[in-house]
Amino acid sequence: MKENEIIKDLKLYISKDKTLTENDLKGKKNIIYFYPKDDTPGCTKEAISFSEHLQDFKVHNTQIFGVSKDSEEKHNKFINKYNLKINLISDLDCILCKKFNVWVEKSMYGKKYMGIERSTFLTDENLKIIKVWRKVKVSGHVSDVLNYLEN
Repeated sequence: MKENEIIKDLKLYISKDKTLTENDLKGKKNIIYFYPKDDTPGCTKEAISFSEHLQDFKVHNTQIFGVSKDSEEKHNKFINKYNLKINLISDLDCILCKKFNVWVEKSMYGKKYMGIERSTFLTDENLKIIKVWRKVKVSGHVSDVLNYLEN
């Protein structure tokens, strides 16, 4: 997905009992950020930072959703361990990751593998993507997103 595209056919699995569709997200701005794995240093820092600034985002009528391949159970442990205030979405089958083109080939120590590219998508109230951040560096990222909303 790219800037100016409208998100359609969206399902966010918050838990086995709670699934959100695009109709649930309309009327508010949405931050949908993709991260590689729960409870790893960068991902933890990013989730805590979004949680700490949740009220600042609410002032701008913006809700936050973090997406990874982790299970609902892992998400719940992660949320409880760090007292996170944001919704985490389980994308076990990479449906969202592929839809947003963040499931990419990566390389570490010369070995290639598939993984999530840390990325953030901001939508308007009608689910039009108004800003995309790719290959995100965690340090300062949440402030960058908030500054974008404020200006």
